[in-house]
Amino acid sequence: MKPIHLALAFLSLGHMAMADAPVLNVLTYDSFAAEWGPGPAIAKGFEATCACKINYITAGDGAAVLSRLKMEGATSEADVVVGLDTTLTESARATGLFAPLAATAPNDLPVPYTDANFEPFDWGWFAFVYDNTKLTNPPKSFKELAASNLKIVIEDPRSSTPGLGLVMWVKDAYGTDSANIWKDLADNIVTVTPSWDEAYGLFLKGEADMVLSYTTSPAYHLIAEKDATKSAAPFAEGHYMQVEVAGKLASSKQQPLADQFLAYLASDAAQATIPTTNWMYPAKTPAEGLPKGYETLIKPLKSLLFSPTEAEGQRQAAVEEWQTALSK
Repeated sequence: MKPIHLALAFLSLGHMAMADAPVLNVLTYDSFAAEWGPGPAIAKGFEATCACKINYITAGDGAAVLSRLKMEGATSEADVVVGLDTTLTESARATGLFAPLAATAPNDLPVPYTDANFEPFDWGWFAFVYDNTKLTNPPKSFKELAASNLKIVIEDPRSSTPGLGLVMWVKDAYGTDSANIWKDLADNIVTVTPSWDEAYGLFLKGEADMVLSYTTSPAYHLIAEKDATKSAAPFAEGHYMQVEVAGKLASSKQQPLADQFLAYLASDAAQATIPTTNWMYPAKTPAEGLPKGYETLIKPLKSLLFSPTEAEGQRQAAVEEWQTALSK
């Protein structure tokens, strides 16, 4: 009977150890934590190094993450926030809720990026995706798109970071003429959805000719589905970038553990999961390189990106121009 008693004792100790393991609460968007997203693999890898437990708290899209954080303030149970982007970081910084990073990790983004509070973990170029078996001569600019009879589906900039990225793309590319671009595009827009997944789902159902997504979206179809029928249209104006970031909250009682998690998020192991789970470019290309299939993607000749301060100054006007054009 002694071996049984010993086994039960060890099992009991194991349960006690699990109960005593610190928990790191990570606030993020839905698809990051989903079973097909990068969250589960990143949690598993980090938990193997920290004797801790990751608990994901989700809140829709990146914009919804910030809205929840503003509502909860210093009472938020989150220790780390993953999934804001540079159009939102200045607004997030202004809350005073974020602590400085303990260290900054190197990145190889196409444009220089450093921030005392927010660490990049992935990035991508926004683009309009289409079915290349149905559309053989896609538009090469916003003006060509507006002059066409093509139907597009886009995301709402008030609730979706891709939607916000689109209005910033038009504003960056056209400046004071951006309102006229929206006026010309209005009749091309079939519908505006609250989130990316709804918009992309409508496109896949054939409800629109093109959908606002990313240059990397065709990689999903090619790698995961062996489907080469989806392409991203290169635009002459250049393509606006989305840089997704992570930061820690000053109210967290797990500061050292939060620092460890952010360091792991920037590690080769975590970055290697990004291309085939979040279907974005990693902030730092892992040693093994990018998966086969990424070499087929378009590479914009020009990368557009407002600094966080510029984005904060432009965001309201850009959204209002979009609203005005679509309300007429």
